[in-house]
Amino acid sequence: MHLLQFPHAPAPRAAASAGSLPAAPQTLEDTGLSTGFLTDLLAKTLLQGGTGRLVELGTRLCLGGALVDTLCQAMRRDGLLEVTRRGQNEADVEFELTLAGRARALDAFSRSAYLGPAPVPAEAYAARVQVQAADRHPVTLRGARAAFAGVVLADELVDRLGTAMNAARPMLLHGPAGSGKTYIARGLARLLPGPVAVPHAISVQDEVIRVFDPLCHRPVSDPGLSATRGGLDSRQRADARWMLCERPVVACGGELTLEMLDLGFDPRAGYYEAPPHLKANNGLFIVDDLGRQRVTPRELMNRWIVPMERRHDHLTLRQGARFTVPFELMLVFSSNLSPRDLDDAFLRRIGHKIEVGPVDAPAYARIFEDACADEGVPFDAAGLAHLLERLHPRHGRPLLACHPRDLLRLVASRARYLEVEPTLDAGLLDWAWRTHFGDAAPAGAAASATADPSRRQP
Repeated sequence: MHLLQFPHAPAPRAAASAGSLPAAPQTLEDTGLSTGFLTDLLAKTLLQGGTGRLVELGTRLCLGGALVDTLCQAMRRDGLLEVTRRGQNEADVEFELTLAGRARALDAFSRSAYLGPAPVPAEAYAARVQVQAADRHPVTLRGARAAFAGVVLADELVDRLGTAMNAARPMLLHGPAGSGKTYIARGLARLLPGPVAVPHAISVQDEVIRVFDPLCHRPVSDPGLSATRGGLDSRQRADARWMLCERPVVACGGELTLEMLDLGFDPRAGYYEAPPHLKANNGLFIVDDLGRQRVTPRELMNRWIVPMERRHDHLTLRQGARFTVPFELMLVFSSNLSPRDLDDAFLRRIGHKIEVGPVDAPAYARIFEDACADEGVPFDAAGLAHLLERLHPRHGRPLLACHPRDLLRLVASRARYLEVEPTLDAGLLDWAWRTHFGDAAPAGAAASATADPSRRQP
C-alpha cells in the first residue's frame, strides 16, 4: 500500500504582516470541517508515520497542538488511538493507531489518499478572497509611473495600463509578435498590492481541492509566523492552513483548453487540482497568444461570460454537486490578432483594448543599452546607428522591443564560438541579423571579411 503525500508548501521566505492571515481555530468546530473528516485525516497521517507526537501531528495537519490533542482524546475514547509513550510534558505524548484505528485509516484511504494540511472550508475561502480583492486598492498615476520607472515604456502606455487595472475588467493587449505584450502583462503584477493569504487546500462536502501551487504562489514570511506551526497553545496565532503569498500571476498559452478550466480530479491521489483561474484569485490571470489555443476565443468567452460579469464561477465535483467560487482576478488577454479579427461579443466584454506596437528610436536605444549590459557586450554608438540607420530601414523591420536582446544574444554566442571579445562590429551585427530574421544578405556582404571578426585577428 502506498499513501500519496499531498504536496506540502515550502517554508515562507521574506517579511510581511502576520495580520494578513486569519486567526488560528481554537476548537474543532472553528476549523469548519467535520469531526469525521478530521478523524480520517489524522488516522491516515498516523498510518503513514506509524506513531506521532502532538507537535509533529499539529505541524503536518497545520493545526494547533491543543486542537489536535482534543481530536486525539476523542479518538482514544472511540478506541482508535492509544498512547505509546509519555514524555516530560504534554507535547511529548506519542500516539499510535489501534487495530480499529488502522481499519478506520484503511477505509478512509480507500476513499481518498489525501494527506497534508487540513483544508479550509470553501465558504471561508470565498469570504477571504472578497476581503483581499485587488480592486479595493486603486492604482494611481504616481504609483503606476513609479512601478514602471525602470522599464522602457511610454508614459501614455503606462497610464492606460494603470487605468485599465482600476477598471477591474478584462483587458486585451494586442500588437505584433515581439512587441513585449507578454512582458508587459506579467509586469502588471507591479501594480498589485500585497500580500494575500492563500490556503493550502479548500474543502467542499469533505472533498479536497488543492489551491496552493508553488509554481503560481510565491510565499513571503514574517518572523512571527514560525510560531504558528506546532506548539500546543494556538491563541493569538495565525491559521497555519493558509500561506502568506505575493499576489499570484498565472499564465496559460496555447495549451489552454476548456477542460483545464474545470476541476481536475486525480483518482489515484483522491483529491482535486484547482483550475488556473481559481489559483489566480486576488491576482492576475494571463491568457497569452489568444487565438492560438485549441479552444476558440468565442468558446473561451462563452465559458467566462458569467464569471466576468458576476465575479464568481461554478465548479462541479465528480458526484455532480455544483458549488460557487470567487472570480476575483484581473483577466489579461495578449494577442497578435487585431481587435477587428475578434468576435463583437468578445470585445464587448473587454474593458480596455490596448495596442502595444513598435517603439520609437530613443526607446529602442535605451533597450539596446540595457541589453548590452545584460549580455556582456560593450555598448558602441556606431553599432546602434548601424541597426537604426541601415539594417532596420533596409529590410523594413519595425523597431520592436524584442529585437535588441534577440540580436545581442546572437552576437554574444557568436563571439564565444569564435573565441573573441564580443563587439558591435558591423559584420557581426549583419551576421546576427541574417541569422535571426533569415533575411538575404546584400550582394557581396556574405563574403565580406567583416562578417567574421576572427579573420581580422593578428
